[in-house]
Amino acid sequence: MLNDLFGIEISTAEWGAAGLWAGGVGVAALIGVALHVIIFFILRRVTKRTEGETDTSIVNRISGAAWLLLPTVAALIVAQPKDAMPIVGMARHMIVILMIIAVAWMLHALTYVLNDIVRAKYDMSVKDNLHARKIYTKISVFRKIATVLIVILAAAAILMTFPTARQLGAGILASAGIAGIVVGIAARPTLSNLLAGLQIALTETLTLDDVVVIKGEWGRIEEITSTYVVVRIWDLRRLVIPIGWFVENPFENWTRKTADLLGTVFLHCDYRVPVEDVRAQLKRVLDESEHWDGESWGLQVTDSTDRTMSLRCLMSAPDSSAAWNLRCEVREKMIGWLQREHPDSLPRVRAEVEGIAFEEDAGEESGARGDDASE
Repeated sequence: MLNDLFGIEISTAEWGAAGLWAGGVGVAALIGVALHVIIFFILRRVTKRTEGETDTSIVNRISGAAWLLLPTVAALIVAQPKDAMPIVGMARHMIVILMIIAVAWMLHALTYVLNDIVRAKYDMSVKDNLHARKIYTKISVFRKIATVLIVILAAAAILMTFPTARQLGAGILASAGIAGIVVGIAARPTLSNLLAGLQIALTETLTLDDVVVIKGEWGRIEEITSTYVVVRIWDLRRLVIPIGWFVENPFENWTRKTADLLGTVFLHCDYRVPVEDVRAQLKRVLDESEHWDGESWGLQVTDSTDRTMSLRCLMSAPDSSAAWNLRCEVREKMIGWLQREHPDSLPRVRAEVEGIAFEEDAGEESGARGDDASE
């Protein structure tokens, strides 16, 4: 049947030798599976005793790839090439391809191991996590770029195992100039995004969990991939932006160096407002607030018009969320205090209409004349 299907002439003696070869390869693969079971059984027992999250992560990450790698390595050691047996050559070729896939899978797993080690060493759940976010962003971007490179190299290695592919490669190299231009034009968006991601990781202009304002939207950086960035907006929407946009366009980063911010609240009051009393009340409100970090505060008259004067309340907060809540709290309490204690200090419109006093006097005089006439 195989002779008719593939056009390969195999004698009875060759079939027997191929069977022995396949049996040896199968035994070697089973030995590789047994080694995997024994090795990872021991490793899991050791990690259970140490109770280390990093050790457990390493074992779990590489276990899946090792299921394919160890049996394939053992089979490849036993599967010596036999030029006189075409079916053996085909089977060994498949083992070589599986070996390349297993190595690529293991390298991909190791990138996640590095990611877990960094996550365990640098805690992003702490309040001051700026350094941790920078390190984790770099590792995350590098891991995604490494994954793309691993897939490309693995695919190239598999293609190079075929003689026809090698000949095709030689033909492509002969026209490398035209092919390079075509590939460069086709892959320009992908390459530009990869380079943009690498630039962002190196320059640290953007890190995970940064607070940014993009196109009028306030949010936090939730995910950075090799091609796009996901921003979690304050109302839980997700803004997906190509990563190259951050290199070519300006944006606000509120946590570039530190997370603390200065918040402002403007009060528009009448000229009768007692500024010193308002300043003292602002200090009392800040002292009672849990969102104020106690670093700085102030109240100044920053503007005046023909009707009102503007008071700017300045206050510091440990991060953007606290700054937002502090501004809302100060605005609410200061307006309520002005309504209770100084209602005459709220904005009002004054007008003076001439002639009203004259009309009243004229009315009184006509009334007096009427009384005299009745008498």
